[in-house]
Amino acid sequence: MARLVAGLMLGAVFIAAMFFATQRESAVQCELCMEFGGRTACRTASAVDRDAAVRGAITSACAVLSSGVTQGLECDRTRPRSLSCSE
Repeated sequence: MARLVAGLMLGAVFIAAMFFATQRESAVQCELCMEFGGRTACRTASAVDRDAAVRGAITSACAVLSSGVTQGLECDRTRPRSLSCSE
């Protein structure tokens, strides 16, 4: 019985540690919409800072909108149609 209680306590501590670690890492969440090649894609990304969250959302949207490396680079340089971030 003592082993079971100890195991449950260790599991609870592990889950709590993971929760707090992931909450601290995702301080900013950004949602943006990109237009490229006549199509639109909206994506959300979370990161430690605003720039990283915006970059992640742009990369994710451009992965859907572009085909190939050249188009991907062009899409990455396109300004987002809309952008909103929350901390």
